[in-house]
Amino acid sequence: MCYMVFGLGGLLSSLTILPVLRYWPGSKQARIARVQRTVSLMFKGFVTMLTAVGIIKVSTHNLHVLQQARGNIVIANHPTLVDVVVLISLMPNAGCIVKQALWHNPFIRGVLSSVGYIPNRSANLLLQDCKQVLNRDTNLVIFPEGTRTLVGNVINQFARGAANIAIRTQSNILPVVLRTDVPGLTKQESWFQIPRQTINMSVEVADSVLQHDNEITQGNEAKMARKLTRDLQQFYLNTLSTTIDSHTDKKQKNELTQPN
Repeated sequence: MCYMVFGLGGLLSSLTILPVLRYWPGSKQARIARVQRTVSLMFKGFVTMLTAVGIIKVSTHNLHVLQQARGNIVIANHPTLVDVVVLISLMPNAGCIVKQALWHNPFIRGVLSSVGYIPNRSANLLLQDCKQVLNRDTNLVIFPEGTRTLVGNVINQFARGAANIAIRTQSNILPVVLRTDVPGLTKQESWFQIPRQTINMSVEVADSVLQHDNEITQGNEAKMARKLTRDLQQFYLNTLSTTIDSHTDKKQKNELTQPN
């Protein structure tokens, strides 16, 4: 039911409200910001629906830092299928990099363009697009793992894409840690396989951004990107070394500690 609502909602909005917002009078930046806020609200409604039917429950830490961020690269680990939906639902000004093939889809091509998303094309063009998006004060959401975390891994090996974009566009990085208490909606499961208990997801935003290193000079970007990627990967390994307790575990602990 949720998948059906998501698909039909995306199709209907791409044919109705989003084109209206896209062509409503205003500057290009104002139109894009308007559509981004609308998409964020739509995703928030979808997350509310997922919560109502018991699939996922989201809690946040330092959410104000994420909501006040402007023109940052927001990175996160990637445990579930709905991670990007959850993150965009919490940010009124979010963009992301989308598969090139989706830009040939006539149903969503206009929406992707109007919301300021970036096609995943050649490296030089991708960097130019990223710089334009970040200069518009849009936050760019990137998952350095590239795909959902394999079950049994703390995280997958980080790719250097996020670090390269941060260094070559001279942008700051805002790390977000996603924790789940039970595996569900993972890469190893079919889309219709829902966990038998609610996934409790904790969205933990770092206290501050990682500032751009002004000492980076032309010619050593690749070396600095490798170092930054290693540092980011180690940060996530250290932070995710402990998992959150599920609501069931907390209830059992409370029962054990209560006097007879």
